[in-house]
Amino acid sequence: MSQESFEGLLEWLDSDRDQAGIKYEQIRTGLIKFFNCRTHCAAEDLADETINRVVGRLHEVKIQVTGERTRYFFGVARKVQMEYLRRKTPQAPPDSVADSRRVEAEYRCLEECIAKLSAENRELVLGYYAADGREKIEQRKLLAEKLGIAPNALRIRAYRIRAALQKCLERCVEDSLQ
Repeated sequence: MSQESFEGLLEWLDSDRDQAGIKYEQIRTGLIKFFNCRTHCAAEDLADETINRVVGRLHEVKIQVTGERTRYFFGVARKVQMEYLRRKTPQAPPDSVADSRRVEAEYRCLEECIAKLSAENRELVLGYYAADGREKIEQRKLLAEKLGIAPNALRIRAYRIRAALQKCLERCVEDSLQ
């Protein structure tokens, strides 16, 4: 999400910038809780995906949505959740040579894709996803301070890096298994 897009979102949420910021944080926190209750994982990423989708259609949304903005976000979140659940398939341990070969290819490709990142992006994404629970929150706060950016900017950067890694990984695995 560009700074211009983020500014447009805040303007749509409320004409008072401070109130818009508060509403944004409330919406994001609510989305994280929504996804935590329903998917039990990837809640922050799914919340960011929801916000990015709303921002991507903001020019249309501004015209169509005249009521409570929060309800629109949760409508989009339900669709994001359904897509996530459709994509998510239980991962059984490899029991055949083909499954084992795929797991090895995925691991090798992940290492290759991470190695292709700039040192700064590699450090950011590895630090961002390094911890769990309360430690994760503290780790991300320290990482944002170290980089001199807001926590939201850190989330956006991590999301973009992860999305690029995912594309690289998918291409690499597909090429490896052909």
